[in-house]
Amino acid sequence: MQTGQIISLALYFAAMLGIGVYAYRKSTDDVSGYMLGGRQLGPAVASLSAGASDMSGWMLLGLPGAMFVSGMSASWIAIGLFIGALANWIVVAPRLRVYTETADDAITIPDYFEKRFEDRSHMLRVISSVVIIIFFTLYTSSGVVAGGKLFESAFGADYAFGLWITAGVVVAYTLFGGFMAVSMTDFVQGCIMFVALVLVPVVALIDVGSIGALGTTLNGIDPNLTNLFGGITAIGIVSALAWGLGYFGQPHIIVRFMAIRSVRDVPRARNIGMSWMGVTLIGALATGLIGLAYATENGLTVDDPETIFILLSQILFHPLIAGFLLAAILAAIMSTISSQLLVSSSSLTEDFYGIFLRRDASQRELVFVGRLSVVAVSLVAIALAYDPDNNVLGLVSNAWAGFGAAFGPIVILSLTWRRMTRNGALAGIVAGAAVVLFWIYAPVLANGAALSTILYEIVPGFLACGITAILVSLADRAPATSITDTFAKARAAL
Repeated sequence: MQTGQIISLALYFAAMLGIGVYAYRKSTDDVSGYMLGGRQLGPAVASLSAGASDMSGWMLLGLPGAMFVSGMSASWIAIGLFIGALANWIVVAPRLRVYTETADDAITIPDYFEKRFEDRSHMLRVISSVVIIIFFTLYTSSGVVAGGKLFESAFGADYAFGLWITAGVVVAYTLFGGFMAVSMTDFVQGCIMFVALVLVPVVALIDVGSIGALGTTLNGIDPNLTNLFGGITAIGIVSALAWGLGYFGQPHIIVRFMAIRSVRDVPRARNIGMSWMGVTLIGALATGLIGLAYATENGLTVDDPETIFILLSQILFHPLIAGFLLAAILAAIMSTISSQLLVSSSSLTEDFYGIFLRRDASQRELVFVGRLSVVAVSLVAIALAYDPDNNVLGLVSNAWAGFGAAFGPIVILSLTWRRMTRNGALAGIVAGAAVVLFWIYAPVLANGAALSTILYEIVPGFLACGITAILVSLADRAPATSITDTFAKARAAL
């Protein structure tokens, strides 16, 4: 690793830890403050925090790699994500901000489900919490693995060293600063990602020559590379676009909507967030496409297409700038890890400890348990990450579909349909999760292949959840008056 890169990364880590210290000094012993920042996020922080926690390392590694290999047809997933994120801001954000406060100040998604349907059996809370804790522990582990591999591949450092450095810094600022530290670091990390995904493709394009020269080079490799419909089927397009459905059920994203300062700030936050997302997605796609042309023109061999961002950063820029650009990858990874750690911690604290073990726990005690939970989840994630080839990490690739199908329709219906019932929500969560698992693992096709090889599992899972929730709710007895009164009160507040 060159000295310039070490300096840049050291400054980046110092900045993240500094934000954690600042947030810790501003924090309170109130659990709502630790888990939701006291619902005081400004629109800029809320929007970039939601975006950065969403766009993990795949935006700087996976998406450019897909464009490098497949060309323009790989952009369908970005189109689906953009549409899904916009719909999430329009449909879910304002309603969830109001409803979670109206429903007895719910501060986690399982807490919201329980209070929305007045579920005194705690079944909704427990099932949704278990799903969150299991999948987010695996999610967190995959992020730690990515950090370890980045240090190993880009800097020649030991994998275990990279793993502990990545996890250690994230755990430090999440542990002490809580939600506010996570959100503030996400904001800074979102800015770093924005600059990096503008700078790298622009400088690479200047080196290639022009957009015309880019098109000529790509067409010389394969004319399909510049064709949006090249080499992809109709079902393939549907599967790619369907990634956007996942947004409605991602706890680490929609929790930002709950924490925003006021529902009046939502439109401004949406505009900032969608502008950021649009530019960064285009930058990631352009990095892959321009990177292919650059590598071809300069006779470079790219063994792993997902490293094209790293390769361009190290070739085209001074080591100090290259270190900053590589910090953008860490920013993408760490912003997602910290959000998932905090959501897992909040579920363990609010949805298990505070309900089943210590109902009379003080606010200070709950915050302490929350911090212990951050450490516990991170240690399990690190243990899993020590074996990056462990099969359990393969589950992470399906977690987006699992959350989207199990929670997405329930979130939307609970916010927009007065007649929805507790049994409908419970049946929908189970149906969505079951269909996703069946679609992924059941060897029903020729040669034992799964249905997910044909159609992305979130499509049938999302439909199964929504249809089941509606049918069961209609067959169930009508919700209690107190539930419909709260619904009316939340709607009036909009």
